[in-house]
Amino acid sequence: MKLKVVIHEAEDGGYWAEVPSIPGCVTQGDSFDELLGNIYEAVEGCLSVDIDEASVGDNGRIMEIAV
Repeated sequence: MKLKVVIHEAEDGGYWAEVPSIPGCVTQGDSFDELLGNIYEAVEGCLSVDIDEASVGDNGRIMEIAV
C-alpha cells in the first residue's frame, strides 16, 4: 500500500506531516529523518484502532487484513 504524505517545514524548526487519506493522522520531528520514522509509527497507530465494540448486523462480519 502506498500513501501520500504532505510534509511541512515547521515555523519554529523541524517538520510536521499529515496523511490526508487518514483523517487526524499527523506527526512531527526535529529532523527529516526523525519525521520519516514518526510517519510510519503514526500510520500504524491510526490504522490499528481496535473495534471490539463494533456492532455488526446478521449479515456482516469483521475481518482483519494485512496491507
